[in-house]
Amino acid sequence: MKARKWKDLIIYRLVPLTAFVGFICFPFYWTLVTSLKVEGDIIKRPVRYLPDPATAMNYVTAWRDVGFSQYFLNSLLVSAVACLMTVASALLVGYALSRFKFKGKQPFMLVLLCTQFIPSAMLIIPLFITFSKLHLINNHWSLILVYTTFQIPFSSIMMKGFVEKIPYHLEEAAYVDGCSRFQALVKVVLPVLTPGVVACASFSFISCWNEFLFALMFVNNTKKFTIPVGLSFMQGQFDINYGALAAGSMIALAPAILMFIYVQKYLVGGLTAGAVKG
Repeated sequence: MKARKWKDLIIYRLVPLTAFVGFICFPFYWTLVTSLKVEGDIIKRPVRYLPDPATAMNYVTAWRDVGFSQYFLNSLLVSAVACLMTVASALLVGYALSRFKFKGKQPFMLVLLCTQFIPSAMLIIPLFITFSKLHLINNHWSLILVYTTFQIPFSSIMMKGFVEKIPYHLEEAAYVDGCSRFQALVKVVLPVLTPGVVACASFSFISCWNEFLFALMFVNNTKKFTIPVGLSFMQGQFDINYGALAAGSMIALAPAILMFIYVQKYLVGGLTAGAVKG
């Protein structure tokens, strides 16, 4: 009976899980291997699944010659500022939706959710005209404003779920001690809300970091490109430097991986808190 149990475990769980993980991870592995190959070995037959010899010149080419150092800084600036603005706004909106009762609360939440169904491509023309009149084309503030606006609705709904898990009597105790509502939010609610804030910030940052369409349409100055746009321009009409392109892809992937490794303990707790309504 025990042998059958182990057999079922291997056949129905371990094998499918291994196949699924391999299917997901192989593209990342192949991109990493390609980024470490010399140019002649990338398209060489038969295919080599390990770099021999390995080289870091593709990373040097992408970072120094192609301009990825500037693209990286641009993406970091835009994503970080948009993330901070999103989290600050979502915190206030989520707190209001959780703690206050007012007319039109449910329709307001429905509108927030419905904004997520609007295709972003449909808004490019009106947004481009608006930013042109405001002289924000080729300005990172156009991207920051768009990213913040698109991230606030979903982040606010997430934050509402997080705030509802915090007992209200903690705030009442702060009111008794003389705190205003805003002081109670900052000194009592916010420290307890750390997992939720980290979860919202993580999703917001990664969404901004990976966004391509608005960055392509609103910025055409190569010195102000973000990483996704910079990657797309590495594909020439007649030639593609696959090694540098793979190295650029790994550079673009690194911040997301490092961030999730660092915040995973907060992320899991935040998602669990936000998913369960108290």
